[in-house]
Amino acid sequence: MSGLPQRVIEHNIVRGVVLYTALIAMAWCALFPILWAMSGSLKKQTEIGEPTLIPAHPQWSNYGEVFTVMPFWRMLLNTVFYAGCVTAGQVFFCSLAGYAFARLRFAGQEVLFIAYLATLMVPLTVTVIPQFILMRTFGWTDTPWAMIVPGLFGSAFGTYLMRQFFRTLPVELEEAAVLDGCTPWQIYWRILLPNTKPAVVVLAVLTWTNVWNDFLWPLVMVQRNSIATVTLGLVRMQGRYVSEWPVLMAASMLILLPLIAIYVVAQRSFIRGITVSGFGGR
Repeated sequence: MSGLPQRVIEHNIVRGVVLYTALIAMAWCALFPILWAMSGSLKKQTEIGEPTLIPAHPQWSNYGEVFTVMPFWRMLLNTVFYAGCVTAGQVFFCSLAGYAFARLRFAGQEVLFIAYLATLMVPLTVTVIPQFILMRTFGWTDTPWAMIVPGLFGSAFGTYLMRQFFRTLPVELEEAAVLDGCTPWQIYWRILLPNTKPAVVVLAVLTWTNVWNDFLWPLVMVQRNSIATVTLGLVRMQGRYVSEWPVLMAASMLILLPLIAIYVVAQRSFIRGITVSGFGGR
């Protein structure tokens, strides 16, 4: 019996070593492309193929070159505007729909929710052509409206996330609000929504990231550089300066910086929202 604790300790040590080795390997696989792009953005053109992460003579001028070959600030402001509008719309409409599905009772509620959730199975590329025809019918092609309106009114995933979080909130909050004479809108806006901050942060960060990184829809809808996004500008820059890999990598790093900043600011709430929010609602 005296040897049993020792075997248990050895087993836990081995399991811990294997687990952390696997986690470090996965983290390295995820971070290495970013580190390689950062390294390449500081190299000379002749050094781009060398297998070194730390260049001998960093070329910070590559970052300045980005602003001369593309209207970076204009495209950045465009992307911030599109992402901000879509994120605000997603948070509002998804939280409103999630509240309705979680707290209100109406005929066909579960069937409607399942049907709405089933749209997650539809590939994005299937909806591109119908959406393009709609935008052309409205006369919105090559306008900011085409970048904002299609994603403004919520999504199935966002509605599911908010619904599950609303279901985790105590029913007593709603009952007390009803006794105080609150309407369903007041219950949603004043009582329940302020308590869904973790889920709202998760939805906002994911929506912002999706809009920021989106390439297919801007490629289809936008022709003018004056309303283009940073991802579209990067691809057009690649087609024009295909051999200037250090400059392309510098542009990629500049595009990545805002996302890193957002994650650093919202990290605590984001992680709490993932762990506490709606994936295990009652």
